[in-house]
Amino acid sequence: MGAHYTPLGERLLSADSQGMLTFLAQLGVLFLLFFIGQQIDMGEIRRMSRDIVWLTVLNTAFPFILGVAVMISLGYGWLIAFVVGLTRMPTAEAVIVPILDEFNLVRTRVGQFIIGAGVLDDVIEVFLVAFVSVWIGEKAGGATGPESEILSVFVSLVVFVLMTWAGHVWIIPRIEGWLPKRPRNLLMLAVLIMFSFGGFSEYTGLGMVVGAIVAGVLTRPVFERAGDVGEQTSLVFRAISYGFLGPVFFFWVGLSVDLGGLVRAPELAIALYLAGTIGKLLGVFAMVPLKKLQTREAWVIGVGLDARLTTEIIVAKLLLDAGLIDVSLFTALVSASSITAFTVPLGFTLLVRAWGTELRSAHSGEKAEAAN
Repeated sequence: MGAHYTPLGERLLSADSQGMLTFLAQLGVLFLLFFIGQQIDMGEIRRMSRDIVWLTVLNTAFPFILGVAVMISLGYGWLIAFVVGLTRMPTAEAVIVPILDEFNLVRTRVGQFIIGAGVLDDVIEVFLVAFVSVWIGEKAGGATGPESEILSVFVSLVVFVLMTWAGHVWIIPRIEGWLPKRPRNLLMLAVLIMFSFGGFSEYTGLGMVVGAIVAGVLTRPVFERAGDVGEQTSLVFRAISYGFLGPVFFFWVGLSVDLGGLVRAPELAIALYLAGTIGKLLGVFAMVPLKKLQTREAWVIGVGLDARLTTEIIVAKLLLDAGLIDVSLFTALVSASSITAFTVPLGFTLLVRAWGTELRSAHSGEKAEAAN
């Protein structure tokens, strides 16, 4: 964030350098989320699936309602208010999930809730972009109708699910059987799976995040069957992810933050930020009276799910380019998301430093009780 306002930031944000930095940052997302996918316990996710669905519904509904209310109260039309409300819903799990791993929380209840809800609301992101694309197409008099856009999203989702099933049941086990159990062979297989699923999901509009996490989940059994070779290869992936590409990604996130927007439109930016943040917290804390979460878990999960600075920026840029929103609203949307790039890592880190031991021990106690 500091580099953004220096000559170095100006050079890196120029057309000549930005493409390479963005490419390395996206590669960092791919490696980070692939590695995180390997840490996901699908048995635990399935056991918590109903609670995760409830959490996803609640932590997206409240920000949406508050976002719409803010826009209507400021005199904007219902359609703009609806779209802006949708932008308050998604979570940028690419930002928060590596922090979970840093504090060894991926396999805890907190980690499973954040990852599960984050992956589910990626579906919302897909339909958000599709909806905005249809709206822009209709305003521009394009020939593409909403039916074809919806059908395209549905077909992409079905094809991706079939590809995942085929990879898990047939393709990956066969390739694994042909390869000698050596670290370099396992590394090449993992990279092949990662780029195949990440690239395909990005190409079809489902988003690279979904493909990367799914690829990691699919390769976890391969690494487990490989024993010591799998552990060595996993350490190589961790070194690549956190030793080089991960820091590049977080530098890119900070470099993209322009807090100057707060000066130009402070009231609207702060109102949109509060709508998203308070909405996320309200949605998560609604799980406490239902006996699904403890209060401290709700605080940590609520702060973690508040991470943004991804899809909503893309949507805001599409709307601005199409002339459907003005510069002041675009600046406010970007600024509201930029605030979370600062508050979420800091707030989440402080909470985990205070309660991390309790959160991990609670998870261990639950697993021991389940085993008994």
